[in-house]
Amino acid sequence: MSKKKPKIILKHLTVESVAAEGRAIARYDNRVIFIPMVIPGDVVDVRIIRKRKSYWEGQVVQLIHPSPDRQKPVCAHFGVCGGCKWQMLPYDKQLQFKEQQVTDQLSRIGKMELPGITPIIGAEQTEFYRNKLEFTFAHRRWFTAEELADAGELQDEPALGFHVRGRFDKVVDIAKCWLQPDPSNAIRNEVKTYALSKGLTFFNLREQKGFLRNLIIRTTTTGEVMVVVIMAEESEPEREDLLEYIKSRFSDLTSLMWVINPKANDTIFDLPVHLSYGRDHLIEKIENLSFKIGPKSFFQTHTRQATRLYQVVREMADLSGEEVLYDLYTGTGTIALFLASRVKKVVGIDSVPEAVTDARENAELNHVANASFFSGDIKEVLDERFIQREGVPDVVVLDPPRAGIHQHVVEVLRAVHPARIIYVSCNPATQARDLALMADLYRIVAVQPVDMFPHTHHVENIIRLDQY
Repeated sequence: MSKKKPKIILKHLTVESVAAEGRAIARYDNRVIFIPMVIPGDVVDVRIIRKRKSYWEGQVVQLIHPSPDRQKPVCAHFGVCGGCKWQMLPYDKQLQFKEQQVTDQLSRIGKMELPGITPIIGAEQTEFYRNKLEFTFAHRRWFTAEELADAGELQDEPALGFHVRGRFDKVVDIAKCWLQPDPSNAIRNEVKTYALSKGLTFFNLREQKGFLRNLIIRTTTTGEVMVVVIMAEESEPEREDLLEYIKSRFSDLTSLMWVINPKANDTIFDLPVHLSYGRDHLIEKIENLSFKIGPKSFFQTHTRQATRLYQVVREMADLSGEEVLYDLYTGTGTIALFLASRVKKVVGIDSVPEAVTDARENAELNHVANASFFSGDIKEVLDERFIQREGVPDVVVLDPPRAGIHQHVVEVLRAVHPARIIYVSCNPATQARDLALMADLYRIVAVQPVDMFPHTHHVENIIRLDQY
């Protein structure tokens, strides 16, 4: 029988800097060690969990000396819940590292000549800023190592909260979340208390059985609230009683909805959503525009920072009023409609039919007559016939998912060769990769990072490209 290799523990490593994806870097014998949940200046003992040719990955065994920059996280669930991994880092340092991440990725991957990067736009609101959260019901909550050591064998307790970092089947029971404004915490805790009092079963993520599965709460800056209860199976009496209870406890809800999801995944995009009470949508305001948000709608989760991001896009686009503008990956049409009054015509394309439906409704809601929205895979929709019909774009706005833009979209952009491209990205690495594919045709004129997600490593970045 082969013996397990002993675990390598490296003592007293000093964390030097922050790397991509929020991990930090220490070095041992000239080898890079990637470590999560630490900050520069920490001195730590590290267990090596994975070896690669050019680097190792480790986990902290013990914090020996905290960095002078380390602060106490405000959230009691920090370090166990999968979110807000940078709460121990002062906000000014978070911004510094995010800005550096943008510079590093563009320089290392894009290899394009950069202008001076405009200082990152930080958020005035760094807590209770999200307008959407999705909680998970679990038949057994996650117990920390400290709880197990103190109490020995513990009885199963259901949970309503977030997944443990890296564990699809483990859920942290959340008492108070610092991400979403009131009444989010009150709704979640009230639903859990009622469910326990009535003996409703919480979902078993491994065995895929149980009644209550997910809870989505959406809010707006105007004070509207949507609650969507997702159940794994239908049980009409229990469902009706639960919804009636929520309505009685939170009578000023804008929308109360429910979904039956018997699938092996949590997505509800392919499932019918039923209205129990109120409207089937919320209305959010950005400047003088109103946006309809349904239970399946994509909308930037930090509304106030989204407003600033759209303002930067508008400034960079430098529109005269005569342009044909294409908004690729338009989502619910927020950027397209934000710019519509400054152009002759705006064309939005997105692969999600529901998003395009929302975009068209939002155009109608705001009496925008010069915007057209199309559904389909961008690489298939955006062909020569489409461009001839809709007009050759003078300006293109790109706001793709984290994977970046498809090679075919790059080829179309190269062929059409718009005078200006504004590229909005939530992943500077794929953004840099895409820019490198157009480096012979375009120069980078402006770079503006925006912090949309305080206390995380994520950063949004806006780049203006002009023809040579």
